[in-house]
Amino acid sequence: MAIYRDRDEDFEELMNKGALWSVTYGDLMSFLMIFFLMLFLFSIGGKTRLAAGLSGMQKRFGGETSEAGLEGQRDKERELAMAEQMQTKLHSAGLEKFASVEVTERRIRVVLREPVLFMTGEAELKTGAIPMLREFAETVREMPNLVVVEGHTDNIPVAGGRFQSNWELSMARAASVIRYLTKEGGIEPPRVSGVGFAEHHPAAPNDTPDGRAKNRRIELSLIRKEL
Repeated sequence: MAIYRDRDEDFEELMNKGALWSVTYGDLMSFLMIFFLMLFLFSIGGKTRLAAGLSGMQKRFGGETSEAGLEGQRDKERELAMAEQMQTKLHSAGLEKFASVEVTERRIRVVLREPVLFMTGEAELKTGAIPMLREFAETVREMPNLVVVEGHTDNIPVAGGRFQSNWELSMARAASVIRYLTKEGGIEPPRVSGVGFAEHHPAAPNDTPDGRAKNRRIELSLIRKEL
């Protein structure tokens, strides 16, 4: 009986060793799963989605997330919600041809074409441009992000009128938008800056009417906060 008992003990010891090996193997598989999940999150959303995913996994596996990290993630979520809200409003207004929303790691850019905002060669806002700028201001007013307004033109020289060059025209248009956002839209002036690029940052080639039309634009950029 002692012999059989020793064999039983040896068998139990081997089983215990096997159980420990399976635990190690399970941990390895978990780490690999997390690693590939991180790669997937980065491939579909860059650093923002990766940070969100890491924060979620950290909490799920019992880690602690700093208050600053949580606040930063909430800021990122508000930024993306703002982009989706603006895209929905542009779509509902039927303005996809003249306006668009672009999201990058550094900024959320709302691009508004000239026909929506200005008459050709002019820098005074059209009446029809006000609702769109009001929506933008209301969406970003309570957010802490900086706002940059860029004025762009095509490469056709200015002929007559108030402005002597595309530089002056692009800067005057940016200034008109800034004036509305700060005075009527309620955005705090220290958050807003503007620049005129004239024809020197084209969005499309200037060798066709359609390309030149795409280049006559205002870009409203919400500068994204870094995690």
